[in-house]
Amino acid sequence: MKYTVLIVDDNKDLQFNLTSILNDENYNTATAGDGLEALEKVKEIEPDVVLLDIRLPGMDGMEVLPRIKSYRQDIQIIMLTAFGDIKGAVTAMKLGAFDYLTKPFDTEELLMIISKALESLNLNKEVIHLREKLIQKNVLDKVIGESAAFRKVLEEVKVVAPTNMTVVIQGESGTGKEGVAMLINELSSRRDKPVIAIDCGAIPDSLVESELFGHEKGAFTGADKSQEGKFEEANYGTLYFDELTNLSMANQMKLFRVLQERKFQRVGGKKIIEVDVRIIVASSKKLIDCATEGTFRKELYYRLNEFQINLPSLRERKDDIPLLAASFIKKSSADFNKNVTGLSNNALKVLMNYNWPGNIRELKNTIKRAVLIAQSSVIHSKDIIIESLGDTEKVSNFLDLSEERQKDILISTLEKNSGNKIKTAEELGINRKTLYRKLSQFNIK
Repeated sequence: MKYTVLIVDDNKDLQFNLTSILNDENYNTATAGDGLEALEKVKEIEPDVVLLDIRLPGMDGMEVLPRIKSYRQDIQIIMLTAFGDIKGAVTAMKLGAFDYLTKPFDTEELLMIISKALESLNLNKEVIHLREKLIQKNVLDKVIGESAAFRKVLEEVKVVAPTNMTVVIQGESGTGKEGVAMLINELSSRRDKPVIAIDCGAIPDSLVESELFGHEKGAFTGADKSQEGKFEEANYGTLYFDELTNLSMANQMKLFRVLQERKFQRVGGKKIIEVDVRIIVASSKKLIDCATEGTFRKELYYRLNEFQINLPSLRERKDDIPLLAASFIKKSSADFNKNVTGLSNNALKVLMNYNWPGNIRELKNTIKRAVLIAQSSVIHSKDIIIESLGDTEKVSNFLDLSEERQKDILISTLEKNSGNKIKTAEELGINRKTLYRKLSQFNIK
């Protein structure tokens, strides 16, 4: 495939030199001398990469950049800048530019950055064709990103997805572990087979064995009929374990034996059942740390640890905030039947300067509220309401707070812990009985 590069610079000599270099490397090229001409050329030739000078006559590169992105998000834009304009180039990257080059630059550096931009373009295209399926699974917002940190994750996904290797996805709560797991599945040969998710924090310890492996009629009080477990339901497909470290040590051992042998018996049964299941594990705690501390079985850790993907927190991939925010604005605007289309510069600064302890989930909810209360087509800084809980483990006076405040904290803490009720109760300093009473009182499902 022959890629097209649009060169946008008012220096004719530079245009000529870049055209010669890129034509020798088998790229198609086109040139533009100002911002308006660049926008016309983008629509005319649909380039894959744009080399965009920051300083242009009339409309400068910083104005051209968002207009190109609004026309076609996947075009890779590399800013050309003098040494004194590096600050502007960094700002441009926050607004969606792939990278920047300072003048004068050497040929090897130019070609390397263009090559990396095209690698990112191709990777993004592979992700884009999956988005319709991912929308249905409500995980699209978890696999959006163009930052170096997130491109690394997508590259790892691309490598491991076609295999049958067990994958351990680790990252803070709200970083999109489920979305990455679903992406792995969609890129695998098991994409049309069942994907069964198991919330390991939501199953009472006494029922874990039955939940995973099934049971026969009469195996225990209340077992009035035989029932398949999750392993059987997922046969030839994928089992997704969310927060596996919540399983007791005894149940971890039972799981280890099944993963080792790929066969088991239902509770109360004698028949040996063999399964072909791929395992994907998500954890907000590092399994190796839990194994070292003695809260996770080392043999299970070594059995699972075939391939690791470590998701960056949102504060480690802040370059993705504008892109994520744009996606959430579009979705929320449609949900609320409003015509909110973007962020003011000050609103974007607020988002970029915040640390996002709740990661993507917190950003999504913040944008959703902002779209709801926005009075114009643009979200302003006054529309962005951020209320961080800080360290929720220190919410020791939870029951002394007003009911309205209790409800807000309970919802936020549940979201932070991906709905894990055991962890939520621990962080709020209440027992599980009190938690369930509060959930019922506030009608939280």
